[in-house]
Amino acid sequence: MKQDGVKEPHIQEGQASFMEAKGRMDTVIRNGTAVLKDEVRSVDIGIKDGRIAQLGTTGLPQGAREIDATGLIVMPGMIDAHVHLNEPGLGDWEGFETGSAALAAGGCTTYLDMPLNGVPPTVTVAAFEQKLAAARGRSHVDYALWGGLVPGKLDHLIPLHEAGVIGYKAFMSEPGGPGEDAFARVDDYTLLEGMKIIASVGKVLALHAESEPIVSKLGESAKREGRTSAADFVASRPIIAELEAIHRALFYAERTGCALHFVHISSEEGVRMISEAKRRGVDVTVETCPHYLTLTDGMLARKGAAAKCAPPLRNAEEQQKLWGAVASGQVDMISSDHSPCPEEMKDKEHFADAWGGIAGAQSSLELIVGEGHVKRGLPLTAISRMLSYEPAKRFGLLDRKGEIRIGADADLALVDLNAAYELKKEQLYHRHKHSPYIGETMWCAVRSTLSRGRVVYDGKAGLTGGMTGEWQRYRRV
Repeated sequence: MKQDGVKEPHIQEGQASFMEAKGRMDTVIRNGTAVLKDEVRSVDIGIKDGRIAQLGTTGLPQGAREIDATGLIVMPGMIDAHVHLNEPGLGDWEGFETGSAALAAGGCTTYLDMPLNGVPPTVTVAAFEQKLAAARGRSHVDYALWGGLVPGKLDHLIPLHEAGVIGYKAFMSEPGGPGEDAFARVDDYTLLEGMKIIASVGKVLALHAESEPIVSKLGESAKREGRTSAADFVASRPIIAELEAIHRALFYAERTGCALHFVHISSEEGVRMISEAKRRGVDVTVETCPHYLTLTDGMLARKGAAAKCAPPLRNAEEQQKLWGAVASGQVDMISSDHSPCPEEMKDKEHFADAWGGIAGAQSSLELIVGEGHVKRGLPLTAISRMLSYEPAKRFGLLDRKGEIRIGADADLALVDLNAAYELKKEQLYHRHKHSPYIGETMWCAVRSTLSRGRVVYDGKAGLTGGMTGEWQRYRRV
């Protein structure tokens, strides 16, 4: 496929002295087309000690390993800011080993693990240390950990900050996690006071924005009246519930100065409300997810509970409007919200009783590059911004991650834009092999993933690099 905007090759200014100082490279990726921050161009990439040391097309010495990327796009590895790997305690749902394997196979090189469904959830330093211990030596790619904002634990926020959480997560509707110590919904007092504390340490509060009073009443009415179908579930969580919660959180943020990040926004109107607040000077970002951009509520009858999530899938018209918001640059990032569970938790007689969460970690980059660029023609630079640069910038990782530039970690995804394929169950690496994307056409394919210069996934050989992922702390730049 011809790439619009591909520029003539050249050596990056000031490159020669850097090349001389570095000497022979560990790895050289040749003949690829690199997606840089502001342009797409043919360039070879020299890697030394896990970092990008050279960019150019002539004069790059032989590397100890040579990778021929002819015909491939070389993108910064995806930074997935919204992943639930469920350890400690629920590794039978998903664990660091299997979840990170799926991410690596999908071109993701760093992920931010959410506290929901860990037992205990990451709302204290002790729980944070348990999760960190569970991850060490068991992740194929790099990772950071969210802390949680829940009632009764306000005094734990600053200790969690000092321990190294990447930010904090709160639910404005019931999370529905397992056990009596499950992650709890935030009440308005805790939300307001928590924002004040989080603002004082300069970190970000991520919010699941749905109004509990609205969705609980609608859900109770539907259940009482025997309305338990997929369509009834969608109707019980309308867009207005998302908008009300966004409005309330922005109101608090404007008065506390707390930086907000809204996760999995499903509606164009929600994105627009956040964009308007940003123009008023509110420190806020917004993500959406591949499932809102590639699946619709009309597919639920065929896909079943594998496609159940909250907020739910929207209709085709709403999806097109959401793509308009993406194309206009109003969406800061796209994350998977990988929220897996055992298959028996999806296999329920009534849709309303099935676990709500989509297992999609492996497919995010392919879905967005395929649907966004291959089919819709969105620039690869814009897609890379949402998948890599903006997450790194927002969550304190930009000094080493998020773009292809000299000095950055060599976190790279080699993508074939001419390799459409049908996703099959046996190709999935996450623990429980259900996904709403099974049977769907992926319009591109990840051929290799490099994490800090090591090939951790190869399209032919599979997982190759061992579990050498490292914990990443927030690093303000």
